Amino acid sequence: QVQLVESGGGSVQAGGSLRLSCVASVSMYRQGWFRQAPGKEREGVAVIERIGATTYADSVKGRFTISQDNTQTTLYLQMNSLKPEDTGIYYCAADARRYPRPLEAVFRYWGQGTQVTVSS
Repeated sequence: QVQLVESGGGSVQAGGSLRLSCVASVSMYRQGWFRQAPGKEREGVAVIERIGATTYADSVKGRFTISQDNTQTTLYLQMNSLKPEDTGIYYCAADARRYPRPLEAVFRYWGQGTQVTVSS
């Protein structure tokens, strides 16, 4: 059973920064970050594949950066210039399979989520 454990969430004012981390029990081909705001569907934020390819949601391009450590078992999301609309529960996800549409929530393994709150 693959386990994913997120950390790094918190509260910050608009314009601030946070870095999320996700530790996986094993390395997977695809790892990503998703978020869910109250009353909204879960949406893809950023995904990275083992080959190094990254995909970002338009709403976070230029502000967020997804990365991994050398073992590819720790996933990071550096979030800069945060906005109130970035508020939500952020989930780490991983899957061993390739998938043609990276930001779709088609991942087998999910973390428990970490809250990010951005105030104006």
